[in-house]
Amino acid sequence: MNGIEYQLITRADELPALLELFSHASAVGLDSETTGLDPHTSKIRLLQFSFPGRNILLDVFELPSDSLKPVFSFLENPALTKVAHNAKFDAKFLRSNFGVHLNGIFDTYLSSVLVGAGSEIDRHSLEASVQRLLSISMNKEAQLSDWSGHLDKYQLEYAAHDSEVLLPLRDALAEKLNEMDLNVIAELEHECLPSIIDMEFRGVYLDQQRWTDRISIVRRECDAVSLSLKEELGRASSQMSLFDSGISVNLDSPHQVRDALLRLGIDVDSTSEWHLTRMAGDHPIVARLLTYRSLSKSLSSFGEGLLEFVNPSTKRIHADFRQIGTPTGRITCSSPSLQQIPHGIEYRSCFRAPEGRRLVVADFSQIEMRILAELSNDDALLKAFRLREDLHRSTAAQMYGIPLTHVTPHLREKAKGLNYGLVYGMGAEGLAARLGITVEEAGALIDRYFAAYPGVDRWLRRAADLAIDEGRARTASGRLWVFNLDPLNREEHGQLRRVGKNAPIQGTGSDIFKRAMTITSNRLKGSDAFIVNSIHDEIVVECDQATADETAKIVNQSMIDAGSEFLFRVPIEVDVSVTDCWE
Repeated sequence: MNGIEYQLITRADELPALLELFSHASAVGLDSETTGLDPHTSKIRLLQFSFPGRNILLDVFELPSDSLKPVFSFLENPALTKVAHNAKFDAKFLRSNFGVHLNGIFDTYLSSVLVGAGSEIDRHSLEASVQRLLSISMNKEAQLSDWSGHLDKYQLEYAAHDSEVLLPLRDALAEKLNEMDLNVIAELEHECLPSIIDMEFRGVYLDQQRWTDRISIVRRECDAVSLSLKEELGRASSQMSLFDSGISVNLDSPHQVRDALLRLGIDVDSTSEWHLTRMAGDHPIVARLLTYRSLSKSLSSFGEGLLEFVNPSTKRIHADFRQIGTPTGRITCSSPSLQQIPHGIEYRSCFRAPEGRRLVVADFSQIEMRILAELSNDDALLKAFRLREDLHRSTAAQMYGIPLTHVTPHLREKAKGLNYGLVYGMGAEGLAARLGITVEEAGALIDRYFAAYPGVDRWLRRAADLAIDEGRARTASGRLWVFNLDPLNREEHGQLRRVGKNAPIQGTGSDIFKRAMTITSNRLKGSDAFIVNSIHDEIVVECDQATADETAKIVNQSMIDAGSEFLFRVPIEVDVSVTDCWE
C-alpha cells in the first residue's frame, strides 16, 4: 500500500479534470468510505474512483453538493461500467446521501462467488479475492478507523488502494467467467442487483405493537406448555426415587428429555425433531414436546429481539439479502432472516402496509415441479400442467390408476409428499418419515410414481449419474456448482446423487426468480410501487391503495414473462393477492 499515487480533490475547481476522465472511460473502479454502516444515518466521507493509471479521491465533506451533480450523472449512466466490490453497500449510501441511483454495475463480489462455483473453501471479501486472483496482499486495518474527522496519509493511501485493485480484479474475473461459461448467469445476477439494492433500501414495515402483543401471547403459551411438560416428566422421574418428591427436567436437554420419556415407557433413539415427529401421533406428550420446541424457537429467533432491527430513522426493517446465498443461487436473508418468519397469519399479519398503502403478494405456483416437467420432458407431467389440473390429484390418479374424481384427500397428500420429496432427492426412508408409513410402503409408492412418470425417472437418474461422473451441475442459465463430495465415500455418494438431482431444479428456480425480480422492478420504476421482500419464489410489493389492482397485474405478468424465458413446454402460473398484510 505504501507509495501509491492518488489525487485528493477538495475543491470544486478541481472536478473538471475528473469529469474529463469519466467522459473517455468505459469502466471505472468505485469505492467509498463512510462514517458508519447504516446508510440512513451515516454519511459518505470519501468517494474513490480508479482509472487506468489514475486514482482519484473526492472528499465530499469539503465539496459543495451541487458541484458533484456532473459526477453523479456519470454514476447513473448505465453505459459507463462501475466496478465495485459488494456494490449494494456503496449504492445504498449514494442513494441515501445524494439520491443517486447507481447503474451499470459490475460487482466483483458477486462475480467472485459465481466463479467459486459453490466452493466452501474460497472466501469472497475484497482482500481474499484480490489475494486469490491477483496475488496481491491488502492491509484492511484502516477500514475501521474514524472517517469523520481529519484524514491522514495512511487512510488516504488505504482508500486509494481499495479502488485501484478493482479494474484489474474485474479483468481477472471476466476472464474466469468466460472460461467457465458463466457470462449469461453473471449478466442475470448483475441485472438483478439494482432490485436487491432497492428492496434493502426501502425496507419492510412492521407493526411493532401488534408484534409485541403477539409475542406476549406466544410467551404465555410456551410457559404453560413448559410447565405441564415439566410436571408430567418430573412426576415420572420422581416415581423412580424414594427420596425426591419431584425432579426438574430441562426441556432443552436432549439427554434429560430422553431419560424422562424412557421412564414413561417411551423409548426414543433420538430427540431430534425428525424422530419425535414420527412418534407424536402415538404419544400426546411427544406432540406437546414438539409444540414447546416450536414456541420456544419462535421466541428465541423472532421474539422481542426482532424489534431491535427496526431502523429508528425510517421505522422499517432493512434486512440484509445475500443475493447468492446458496450454491444454487437462492437469495438468503439475515439481520433479521425475514425468510424464516413463521408462516402463521398471527406472525405475518404484523408485517403490514402503512396507512393508505397495500401489499401485493405474488408467488410462483409449483415452480420447481414445472421445472422438473420441462427438464424431464415427461408426457404425463407436461399434460397435467397444460390441462391446468391439480398436480397432486393428477399424480395420485396416475399412481393408483384411478379417475381424478376417486382421488381422496389422503391419496392426494401422499402424492404431494412424493412430488416434492423426489425433487429433493428423497429416498424411501425419508418419504416414510414424511408420510408416517413403513419404508416398504414408501418404496412401493416411489415405484408406482416412476411407473406413472417414466420421463421423470430417467431424468433424475441421469442427473444423479452426471453428478457422480462430473462432480458438478448447471442450471438453465449456466450457473455452476462444483460438488465438494467424494463419490467413493458411501455416505457422500448418496448425498452427491441427491444434490445432483435437486441442484439443476432449485438453481433454475433461482434463475427464474431473479429474472422476475429484475423485470418487476424495472416495470415499477417511476410508480409509487416497490419490492419490499422476497422469499425464494414469492415477491412482496408495497404500493398506494389506489394503484394496487394495477400493480398486481404488472407483478403477475412480470413473473409470468420471467418464467416463460426459461420454460417453454409448461405454462407459468402465479398466485397474486392484494392485502393489508403479508399473508
